[in-house]
Amino acid sequence: MIDIKEGGILSKVEEKVENLIKKKIEDLGYRLYDVEYSKEGKDYYLNIYIDKENGIDLNDCEKVNNEINPILDKEDIVKEKYFLVVSSPGIERILRKDRHLEENIGKEVNIKLFKKDEQGKKEYKGILKKFDKEEVEIEVEEKEIEIERKNISQIKTVYNW
Repeated sequence: MIDIKEGGILSKVEEKVENLIKKKIEDLGYRLYDVEYSKEGKDYYLNIYIDKENGIDLNDCEKVNNEINPILDKEDIVKEKYFLVVSSPGIERILRKDRHLEENIGKEVNIKLFKKDEQGKKEYKGILKKFDKEEVEIEVEEKEIEIERKNISQIKTVYNW
């Protein structure tokens, strides 16, 4: 996982929630893309990203919300008051987990770094070639570039309009 909260309290909540609701979402005909638990200001948000072959609309989000909300309330995994948000991961998707990276090998991605690297760059766009626990490799202008995962703040797919 690229998630900077890896191993922390927030990622443990995400993992527990994912395990709790994944089957229910799949039974409804959707794929659970990701679970993100975050704090913005004083508010907590539990974002559930769902997907299906032909895309997601508002009715899909409402349907999933209505089915998982009682499950989340009953299990009480999230102790703080939070806002539940069910949505599509969007056209340009954030790649936080190894399975997201695996699904996007050979596709164009945008990588943002926490700080400028030795070349003075803070962002790269290229074709995702491979990855492991330590590094992500992309091809930029026919040149292979390896980026340490600990330096990556975000990886996102690129949709060419």
